[in-house]
Amino acid sequence: MKISILGAAGSIGQALSLLLKLYLPKHYELLLYDIRPVINGITLDINHIPSDVEVRGFSGDNISSALINADIVIIAAGKPRKPGMKREDLFNINANIVINLTKQIALTSPNALIGIITNPINSTVVIAAEVLKQHGCYHKNKLFGITTLDIMRAKIFVSESKEKKLNNIHVPVIGGHSEKTILPLLSQIMDTNYNDKEIIKITERIQQAGSDVVNAKMGNGSATLSMGYAATCFCLSLVNALQGEENIVEFAYIEGDGKYAKFFVQPFILGKHGIQEHKNIGLLSIFEQTILDEIVHDINRDIFLGEDFVRKYFEKSNS
Repeated sequence: MKISILGAAGSIGQALSLLLKLYLPKHYELLLYDIRPVINGITLDINHIPSDVEVRGFSGDNISSALINADIVIIAAGKPRKPGMKREDLFNINANIVINLTKQIALTSPNALIGIITNPINSTVVIAAEVLKQHGCYHKNKLFGITTLDIMRAKIFVSESKEKKLNNIHVPVIGGHSEKTILPLLSQIMDTNYNDKEIIKITERIQQAGSDVVNAKMGNGSATLSMGYAATCFCLSLVNALQGEENIVEFAYIEGDGKYAKFFVQPFILGKHGIQEHKNIGLLSIFEQTILDEIVHDINRDIFLGEDFVRKYFEKSNS
């Protein structure tokens, strides 16, 4: 089985590559691509780690070789945030990167499961979907915006606030992957109660966690190590599903059942061909329902931005 990481020389890509080298099952092949030739040194470096996972590196125009027969493709390429920037500020640069990489995926590995890390996820996943449609190979159950980090952060912050063991905590996080659209469902945590003030405080902390890291790094990157780990966890869920493991429940930004927005972070069950079944988000508190009603507008705006960008791109290309 082959897993391709596009943008593997970036900080997230390197962290993801390292962890997959360590945690993938035996006889897996990890294909690392980056436009920069430094990926060849990174590949050499990572292959000095003893494991049964074969790692090969590709750079420049050699992207098709990194994608042939790939079962899973992770797009980690793109410009990271700096202090004062929102995820949406990365739109124009990263939108073009995602278009170009998705075109290559469509041409070389159209049946792969595709996970997108590149921000702003609320729009880049939509862009990838529209590009795949243009090439006649869009499978909505095989395209994911990886939002696992939001769930990880929620779990840690709840554990800290209530002094509970991490293993006993599961916090569903739905909506999108921008500060305003991240919605943790604190009301669904077992055996844990929050007052109204606590709910507002911890919800805002989860929403702003990414910006806190960006600001703390003082212009030297965004959340790279934690995102690399989060992407690894999600990727391993995809691997386990492809190997036939059943009842794997995950959350991601997907084109789901359309109950709230065309693309939305919601729970689902993975199978050998991607999403096997969409799950309901469950009962919400009055506070959560109010926030949900507000964020749907923002998500729909982000979806439109992605669709409109691709439409203009292909109109320009065909003129």
